[in-house]
Amino acid sequence: MLEASLDVDTEPLTEDCQDTYVSPDSPALSGGTSNSRKSTPSLPEKPGYPDSVYVMAANVFQSIRVEKAPEKALIKYGDQPLHTVEYEDESMQRLSYELAFSALKYQDILENILIDSCIFPNTRIPDQLNSLIIVMLYDFQDRKFQARFLSDSEEIIEEVQEVEDFLSSFKTKLAAALARCRIKHDALSICNILPEKVRNQELRASILPLYAWINTSKISLDEVYDALMQQGYHKVNSVLHIEDKVFAVDQHCYDVLIFPSHLKSDLLNTDLFKDYKVIFQDKSRSLAVHSVKALLNMDDDILMVNTGSWYTVAHLAILTSNNSSKIFVCGVQSHAKDPDLKTFSQRWDVKNIEMLHETFLKIESKDFRLQKVKVILLLPRCSVLGVSNPVEFILSEHEDTDLLKDLSQGGISEDKLRVLCEQQYEQLTHAMKFAKAQAIIYCTCSVYPEENEAVVKKALELQDVGIKGQPYRLSPPVLPLCSLKEITLSTDKFFRMEPSEMTNGCFLSVLTRERDPSETVSVKDVLARAAAKGLLEGIELGKSSKREKKKKKGKVILPKAPNVDINIQTKIAEFLHRESVPSVSHPDRMTAKAFPQKPTSQAIPSSQARKHKPASVPVVIKNLPPRPQPFISRSRPSGRVMPLKRVEIVLPPVMLPFSSYPGIKPHFSGQRFFYHWGGSKIGSKNPLPGYLSTAPAAKKGEKPKENVHSSQPQRPQPWL
Repeated sequence: MLEASLDVDTEPLTEDCQDTYVSPDSPALSGGTSNSRKSTPSLPEKPGYPDSVYVMAANVFQSIRVEKAPEKALIKYGDQPLHTVEYEDESMQRLSYELAFSALKYQDILENILIDSCIFPNTRIPDQLNSLIIVMLYDFQDRKFQARFLSDSEEIIEEVQEVEDFLSSFKTKLAAALARCRIKHDALSICNILPEKVRNQELRASILPLYAWINTSKISLDEVYDALMQQGYHKVNSVLHIEDKVFAVDQHCYDVLIFPSHLKSDLLNTDLFKDYKVIFQDKSRSLAVHSVKALLNMDDDILMVNTGSWYTVAHLAILTSNNSSKIFVCGVQSHAKDPDLKTFSQRWDVKNIEMLHETFLKIESKDFRLQKVKVILLLPRCSVLGVSNPVEFILSEHEDTDLLKDLSQGGISEDKLRVLCEQQYEQLTHAMKFAKAQAIIYCTCSVYPEENEAVVKKALELQDVGIKGQPYRLSPPVLPLCSLKEITLSTDKFFRMEPSEMTNGCFLSVLTRERDPSETVSVKDVLARAAAKGLLEGIELGKSSKREKKKKKGKVILPKAPNVDINIQTKIAEFLHRESVPSVSHPDRMTAKAFPQKPTSQAIPSSQARKHKPASVPVVIKNLPPRPQPFISRSRPSGRVMPLKRVEIVLPPVMLPFSSYPGIKPHFSGQRFFYHWGGSKIGSKNPLPGYLSTAPAAKKGEKPKENVHSSQPQRPQPWL
């Protein structure tokens, strides 16, 4: 029994500790006082925790505590945990970890209080109970050394009851030791003794808002707004420092709501959260999911790595339910080993998820199941130093609980950081090996550049591009996530959120590469991506492109001719048609830069295009109206038409009329517009509309007229 395990040293104590001697037969170490704590006349400000929470917290503390060198260890902890207590629900587990994490942050202070109050080493206590004493001492001082109240319906654990009574017998000495510790450190409270990083983290965690995304497969956004307003909530722009029942819509993710932190218990009791129509989750996961959605084409599959919470999988599945996309989740254990998977299957009716039992690094890049995977979402394990409440995040996202040991001190060891960076780099480089993939989303909750920018840049610099593969490159933040101002400020193309009183820290990088030239992009892919990026709002879609039909015609393309979109060509043709009517008041309306730069096979026969090389003399054409549209398709006499390179062409200035220069032959442009200069030798008829010509042959005694335009169409004469 406990009397045999809690022996007390019978040697004389110092003067300060004479009244701390407790006999093994005294009520303080027996079960006779267990009923006295239930009949406490006044309820303390903090009622404490159930006995099972203390036991579970002691076991957690035992596994994550900071181990000191044997010569510096004043209190020894046993190797064996207390008897195992199963978690009743998620809330009990969270309470246990929060209590253990708090005791871990104050481990040195609590150990010094126990020694200063003469409990150690004068009192012999079994080592296996020391973790329970540390955990309960933290809660005892947090309650200002007031008794704990328990109802008759709660289960009583003998070890917890005995340790609580034991600490109560030293209440005066413990309070005095705590006061001396505060005076020594010149601190108003025990929290002021902690390092500055840990204090700032606790402050942010106390006021950090709650983020929740809407399950649009069960309810619409407007229905959620109406339901909240019916329950007394009001929509505001910001929930920070507001004590009322309010909510706001996130600026980056349209389906994410923000609530003040003090409303969590009230919200969990509403039907919206009970029926999983609205789900609490950290904002970083919603950012990653929406980044994937914005990069998807129709029928593109997704590969998720280190998904953590199944809520992330469900969120992505709901957003992509209309894309006919499959979501492959790797490293999934069986239902028996992963109880969350069983719960997920029961609660969520999603059909586009495929489970892969292999870990990501063991999956071959040429796996036949993943040939349609175009986007990889990589959520690697990180130091979680950007999260204000690490216990909440680690438990909900199934991260490594061993990180709590380092996070309790506000940092992480160099050895553990190096191991994390190596794992992140290995996973990112493995993701780059998937030849069919076109984009990778890399997202962490760390503030260390070694885990973020350094990993991404190193992977990009050392990437191995295959024979047909295209290299990855950094892409700017996806438009639906960021405002135009944020995109402009993001000069290095990384998306960051620093830890603040409004959000946890987050790092997100988007890596993309060009599609394989052998692959064709369908119209529905382009429209799907444009719609996901919000580029089609208010725009009526026209007919699909005729690019594939043009390829089948086998037309000859002149050297270095730019690819001009058909819509642009149509607009240019219409513009040229409007400008074909000559205007006296605007002689300089058309310039060479307004003309299309691509010669067509309709204007130049393919046989002629093969015979002649591009002209090498640069020329400029100014103030010459274009040829009318009806004559575009007519051929030219062979030997006179020469295709030009894509350059600005210049003609030397000339004097009109040309009657005095019969031997000069004009240079001909490779454009589809034709110009000639005529004198008495070129013909007596008026030139075509839009042609620049001298006057017809002059009669004797008459002076030649200049720049005579006629509205009568005429076939152009061959070049001399």
